[in-house]
Amino acid sequence: MTNGNVRVLTLPGWQNSGPDHWQSLWEREHGFERVEQHDWMHPLRGDWIARLDEVLLADNSGRPTYLAAHSLGCIQVAAWASHSRHTARVHGALLVAPGDVEREDIRPLLPSWQPIATVRLPFPSLLVGSRNDPYCTFERAQALAAQWNAPFHDLGAHGHINAESGLGSWPEGLALLRGLMATT
Repeated sequence: MTNGNVRVLTLPGWQNSGPDHWQSLWEREHGFERVEQHDWMHPLRGDWIARLDEVLLADNSGRPTYLAAHSLGCIQVAAWASHSRHTARVHGALLVAPGDVEREDIRPLLPSWQPIATVRLPFPSLLVGSRNDPYCTFERAQALAAQWNAPFHDLGAHGHINAESGLGSWPEGLALLRGLMATT
């Protein structure tokens, strides 16, 4: 997949995605662009929403833009979509392993991220969930998919679908992204 015809923005979660994470590998292998945040360790929802708007508005290439979000990046997409006037700039979103920031053990760590925005996303989306994700139950991931109007893809038992999951450059995920692009 080349990045000449489309623009893919990766949205990592809390603490960023390391060099062996599928997002980082996709950036190196396919030219996707990471939306960098000024503070990965103490993320503020408003700052992350504003940063996504900035990155989207800075591009005047006319290429369709897709989002590939992981963990808190999924929560960012929903929050951004519920507030931004620029959602038409996004043609679709792959949402992978959303982090449940409303859980009692996570809530105090990310206080500005509650409640999770539950608006119907204004662009085609696909949510990929794992049956043994330590940061979001399978049922909660399915519920978020329904609230966001994103079809749900059951990846099986792959933890948080990150570097520790052993997926490498995750060709199945790239195929899911390609499939999403083919529908828009």
